[in-house]
Order: sequence, then structure tokens, then C-alpha cells
Amino acid sequence: MALRQILEIGEPTLRKKCKVVKEINEKITQLLDDMADTMYDADGVGLAAPQVGILKRVVVIDIGEGLIELINPEIIETEGEYVDNEGCLSVPGESGDVIRPYRVKVRAQNRFGETIEIEGEELLARAFCHEIDHLDGILYVDKIVK
Repeated sequence: MALRQILEIGEPTLRKKCKVVKEINEKITQLLDDMADTMYDADGVGLAAPQVGILKRVVVIDIGEGLIELINPEIIETEGEYVDNEGCLSVPGESGDVIRPYRVKVRAQNRFGETIEIEGEELLARAFCHEIDHLDGILYVDKIVK
């Protein structure tokens, strides 16, 4: 188990766009493992690579239904919308209401390089959107409903 430091708001890395993962190798699988350990240790439901200082398009999510690992994720379909309260491991002690799609379909690669599609509603859809935003340098605080 390797825990990585979670960067906090104000750290410039969090505002940078991440690079596409071109090769899934041991470094990427180790990153996935470390990110999952770090997310669970911090009691989070998701973590994106830039939050641990790595500018790669890698995300882990677990809303209580098992670990989801996504490499190069992209949202390919959305439906509906709803407002709910969000927080972030990189913005400790804060939260705010954000409008997100009710249902989301994501295409990504898994740790074996296979293309997968996964759908989620409500919290899972919110987690997909939140973590994929991180890969583009966007934080939930940018989207808080005023």
C-alpha cells in the first residue's frame, strides 16, 4: 500500500490539462493501485491523477459498489440533470451545490488496455463528471450554483 499526497486547491497542477495515456504499463497500474489506496485512506469516493500530482488521464472511483478504474475516460452520453452537494479531497472542508447530468455513459480503458463502457446514475454519474473534470483542470468550485 502506497499513499500519495493529495494536492489542495491553489496548487497549479490541479488547473492543468492531463495528457492521454499512450501505453498502459507497470507505472500506470502502480498509479491506479496507489490512487485507490489514497482515495480509501482519505474516505473519498473518487480521485483523479492530477490530485496526486500526475498529469495523466487516470481516475479511480468507488461510491460503495466496488472500485472502478478508468484510463483516458470520456463522457459519450448524458441524460437529464439535477443539483446536489459536492465536495472534493482537494478542497477539504468545503462543499457546494453543482448541476450535473442525472445519467452518464463513459468510455475508457481498463488496466488491461481493454475499451470499456460504463453507465452511472445520480452519485456515480456525478463522480464520473467530477473526476473527468479534474483531468481538464476544472474543479467543482468552478461550477457551484450561485
